[in-house]
Amino acid sequence: MTTPSRRDRLRPVELLGISAIVAVFTGLVVLFATRELQLALIFLGVAFIVVVVVLAMLQLASTSDQDDNDMLGGHKTPGEGDGDDFH
Repeated sequence: MTTPSRRDRLRPVELLGISAIVAVFTGLVVLFATRELQLALIFLGVAFIVVVVVLAMLQLASTSDQDDNDMLGGHKTPGEGDGDDFH
């Protein structure tokens, strides 16, 4: 098993950073619109959680065939025939 690359290890930090930026933006918009700090903090927290969940679901949905093949222990690329086709 190979160790993950630096980019693969930092990907969760990138997702949390994007979520934090969107959450702060949402919190500031609500704060400037309503002038209520408590409501802005609630919206900030909800926006952070929603964005984290949505980005995680999108990342799970965007796995490639090669990633699936590697996880299952296969060494062939998708589409390579091995002679056992049942057409």
